[in-house]
Amino acid sequence: MNSIEQNTGAHSQLRPAALAILCLGVIVAQVDTSVVNLAVQPIGLDLKASVTELQWVVDAYNLVYAALLISGGLFADLYGRRLMFMIGCAVFALASLGCAFASTIAILIAARALTGFGSALLLPASLSLIRVIYRDEKIRARALGIWAGCNGMSLAIGPSLGGFLIRDFGWRSVFFVVIPIGLTAAAGARLFVPESADRRGRSFDMLGQLLGIAALMVMTLAAIESSHLPPLWTSLLAIAGALFLLLFVRVERRLEQTALVPISMFSGSQFRGAMLGTAAMTFGMYGTLFLFPLASLGLGRLASVEVGLSLLPMAISFIAISPFSGAISERLGKKKAISAGLALMGLGNLLLGAAFLANWFIAEEIGLLLTGVGMGMATGPLTAVAVSTVTSDRAGTASALINVARMVGATIGVAILGAIFAFLGEAETAFIIAMSAGGSVQLLGSFIGWRLL
Repeated sequence: MNSIEQNTGAHSQLRPAALAILCLGVIVAQVDTSVVNLAVQPIGLDLKASVTELQWVVDAYNLVYAALLISGGLFADLYGRRLMFMIGCAVFALASLGCAFASTIAILIAARALTGFGSALLLPASLSLIRVIYRDEKIRARALGIWAGCNGMSLAIGPSLGGFLIRDFGWRSVFFVVIPIGLTAAAGARLFVPESADRRGRSFDMLGQLLGIAALMVMTLAAIESSHLPPLWTSLLAIAGALFLLLFVRVERRLEQTALVPISMFSGSQFRGAMLGTAAMTFGMYGTLFLFPLASLGLGRLASVEVGLSLLPMAISFIAISPFSGAISERLGKKKAISAGLALMGLGNLLLGAAFLANWFIAEEIGLLLTGVGMGMATGPLTAVAVSTVTSDRAGTASALINVARMVGATIGVAILGAIFAFLGEAETAFIIAMSAGGSVQLLGSFIGWRLL
């Protein structure tokens, strides 16, 4: 009897309605991210877009999300976490509607950027609401586990769902499908999620935010457009991006405690290693998720449904390994687990590229499987290292910065690997060189992790 009462009490403390709404926010963002990569090739055919323009379809979202992620969390603390979650879901849904009805590639890119803004509001608010709503540490751990599980589930179902949608209803359907989910999450939050805010000692670093956006945007522009810009222009853009970055660091160092990114956090080698390792991991992974569907569909190797299903080994292995990453890390040590995970991802990308050139499908799947296993091994320990190497009052900032590193790596990876693919002619050879570059960066990340962690 007591057991039944305890289970009922735990269930009520978990507040399933509120948790379901917060998980819907994660699902809508992650499903959208995973299905859009499958849609880039049919989008290119329908809207007569180049590979460079298709890179912007993916990176407009990544760039805005990465640049505004920390500010999104700050806005949630300042103006209300539930409010920012609701606004983020509504913006995401409306922007997806704009994507679905886009008549030109420019309109689609602009709508994708707006989608990234919605994600930058809803995802940090969703996570901070879980921390506020669930005061009991054990209940919070369960809620976070369910929240993270929805993230992994979205990664798994997104590609296969996208493949079927594109085959049966066309590429616009991948944007339509997330609209009712986003609107349901926004409405449900108003009914079931309590409001909270914490304005004490918080302020918005406007100059730092603008310089951060400028640095990331100009560097991404230089990478994506390098395939057809004169070398002089590419060099000037790269120099401008570096100057914006230096200005950003100088401003943030001066502000320190009120800075968007406290520079002193990077004084520790372990924190730097975690940030660089995370960026290297997503550099290759997001480049693969962008180029593998584009190349497979463009060369007529696979249909959209087959591409979606072929990505399942990576998604399923990531979901299967992730829950055990803590145990693996305890057994091997965080440094070995992270370095091994990044090395497996690098080797997986190298194998994927070589197998694609030889048109050896089984080996391609093994390469994707290795990538998923490596990602599952490295993701959790990288976050754990970042959070554990700073003081407790900076743990939230460290967690946010790891997510920024993840999205910056993704943005630059899609930009550079996509530029390589476009410059070399969008064929098998171009794909293997792009995958070799992505895999090499991940192997370099493995080496950096070994030295710094």
